[in-house]
Amino acid sequence: MTTTAEAALPREATDWRRLKTVLLSMAVGLRQMLVGYWIVMIVAFLVIGLVIQLATSGVTSSMWDYGTQSPKYFSLAIGVTLTPAYLVLLVAHGVTRRMYAVASGIYLTGAAAATSIVWVLAYQVEHALYASQGWPDTLTNPHLFTSTSQIGLVFTEFFLLILSHEVTGWLLGITFVRLGFWRGLLMLPLALIPAVAAEFLLVAQWLAGILTNAGYHRPPLAVAVPSVLLVSALGVYAGYRILQPMALKPAKG
Repeated sequence: MTTTAEAALPREATDWRRLKTVLLSMAVGLRQMLVGYWIVMIVAFLVIGLVIQLATSGVTSSMWDYGTQSPKYFSLAIGVTLTPAYLVLLVAHGVTRRMYAVASGIYLTGAAAATSIVWVLAYQVEHALYASQGWPDTLTNPHLFTSTSQIGLVFTEFFLLILSHEVTGWLLGITFVRLGFWRGLLMLPLALIPAVAAEFLLVAQWLAGILTNAGYHRPPLAVAVPSVLLVSALGVYAGYRILQPMALKPAKG
C-alpha cells in the first residue's frame, strides 16, 4: 500500500530531488550575474572609491556605505530575471508552477542572505583597514545600526531590504510575462507592495531622512522584522497564484 500511495503522489514541491535540481539550475544560471555584481561593487567602492578619497579630500567617512542603495535595486533585477529566464523552460521539463514558486522563494532567500553576508564582511574589512590607518568610518546613511560592529543589525537590514526588493522584482517579472506590457503596468501597485512595505517598516538608508522629516517614525523592530518577512512571503504566494492559469508555449530547442 505504501508503494502505491507514493506512486500516486504528484511530483510537485514535495519531490525534493526535483526541487534541488531546479534550485541548482537557478544557482548556476544566475551565478555569474550575482557574483559579478559582488566583485564590481567591491572593486568600485573598497578599491577605486578609496583611492579617489585619498587623492581628493582624504578619507572622512565610510566609502562602502555610499553603496548601500545598490544591492536593493540589483536584487530587484534578479527577481525580474527569474520568470522570463526559467519558467517556460522548467515547466516544459515537467516542473510544476508550484515547484517553480517554491524554488524561486528559496533561491531569492538564499541570494538575499549571501549578498547580505558580503555586505557585512565588506563593512568589517573596511572598519579594520580604517582603524589601522586612523581614518574615521562615519556612516553616511541612516541605518538600523549605528556602528558596523553591530553585525546582527547590519545583516538584518540588508537581508530584509534585499529580499523584499527581490520579491517585488519577481512579481514584476511574472505580471509582465503573464499579462503583457500594458496590463502589467496596471499591476505595478501590487508588485511594489513588498519593497514599499519594507521601506516604510524599516525606515533605513536614503528614504529614512525623507520619512523622518515628514514626521514618520519606524515601528519597533519586533513588529517591523516579522512584518517584512510576512509581506515578502505573501508576495511569493501572490506570484504563484498569478502563474497558475498561465498558458505556456513549449520551450524551443
